[in-house]
Amino acid sequence: MSFFGELYLRSTLPFLSEAVTAREVEYLERAFADVPGPAPVVDLGCGHGRHAVRLNSSGPLAGRVIGLELDALSLSMRRTGFPAVQGDLRALPFQQASLAGAYAWYSTLFAFTDEEHVHILREVARVLRPGGRLVFQTVPYERLVESPAAAFQQTLPDGSVLEEQSRFDAVTGRDEGRRTLTLPTGRRLTASYAIRYYPLAELTRLLESTGFLTAWVHGGLDGGPPATRSTDLIVGAALRSR
Repeated sequence: MSFFGELYLRSTLPFLSEAVTAREVEYLERAFADVPGPAPVVDLGCGHGRHAVRLNSSGPLAGRVIGLELDALSLSMRRTGFPAVQGDLRALPFQQASLAGAYAWYSTLFAFTDEEHVHILREVARVLRPGGRLVFQTVPYERLVESPAAAFQQTLPDGSVLEEQSRFDAVTGRDEGRRTLTLPTGRRLTASYAIRYYPLAELTRLLESTGFLTAWVHGGLDGGPPATRSTDLIVGAALRSR
């Protein structure tokens, strides 16, 4: 079974409250407030559209957001109020220099191999207009180094039981885990995943090698700098002049 699909949706949606989404949307509105229109901004890996639907309805990106999602189930469940296309991050279905910006949340850009991450960022650079902006959120490498092993079990509101074990390898920078969701019917959904987390200096070099300049690095939605206890690493990058 693919990790991103029914398993991911059923096990993740209960934790994505409207309050959390609202705070993330407020951050993204600030991040793109000065990006000139009318070219679109794409939600890379939009899922069911919790960010896109809000951003497209009001504020600085109203009427400008388009979603991109590979998983057909997520697209079938997406909220109404924004356009979306089915597509792969590794082959973006957009013309060169056609977008004003792009954003991705929850390490969406880094669930592939190192080589594919280079290709994905080059694809994003290809479709952005001069001066275009990329914003993405991930988890600080240092936080995972401090707590490399994780395991938990929790009963979700619908009675499903969620179990997960993961271990982070500081040498490879990869967090590998396995998630199992047992539904009230007894049906079990299980899949493995691997996500790459880069030290900030390495991430900066990766962005520079694929056509970007780092504009800011935040440690949380309040826009403050990264700190020892930061739970987020949010990066804003600008496309270099071609």
